[in-house]
Amino acid sequence: MDVLIEREAVVLFQGDSITDAGRNREDGFNLGYGYAAMAAAWFSALYPERRVAFLNRGVGGDRVKDLRARWERDCIELKPAWVSILIGINDTWRRFDSNDCTCAEEFEAVYRELLTRVRDRLGARLILCEPFVLHTTEDKRQWRADLDPKIHAVCKLAREFDALFVPFDGIFAAASARREPSFWAGDGVHPSPAGHALMAQAWLRSVTGT
Repeated sequence: MDVLIEREAVVLFQGDSITDAGRNREDGFNLGYGYAAMAAAWFSALYPERRVAFLNRGVGGDRVKDLRARWERDCIELKPAWVSILIGINDTWRRFDSNDCTCAEEFEAVYRELLTRVRDRLGARLILCEPFVLHTTEDKRQWRADLDPKIHAVCKLAREFDALFVPFDGIFAAASARREPSFWAGDGVHPSPAGHALMAQAWLRSVTGT
């Protein structure tokens, strides 16, 4: 499989705090310290001749409806050729800490709206990343009933929009057979440096086929 990202393409990472990863909002090209920065750095080191530009517009705490509220400014106006999205864990989390539920049907409908706008207005390629939770505590295990239907919705949308799919939840499940879940994400949600590196490797495999 050839590297899919074209020469001089703009690649946009979108999502919540996992993507945000402490990025400097005053610097539009700052990628933070997480998987987005790691993946961009490795891609640029491996394929410098492609001169690909990477942007990060992840925002901590975001749910899919928050992406919709800022989609024009933080996606469409940037005119990326590729849009990578990781969203969904806060749609589950708010049910358990705030009794503010986003049902799977609403999650899927809003997500589909975002992808449709990217397809129809930009013609950009899509990379959909599986939301995940690691079973570090019993309460995180209880999140499964809410999160799994959202994961299924992302898989369905990836097929519908001919998107690349990065199975982060499955990757972390497999990794947790090698080291305890808290090694990869202390609170079950926010990855450690090793967790972010694992995500970056998976993301790169999706766009390079290696």
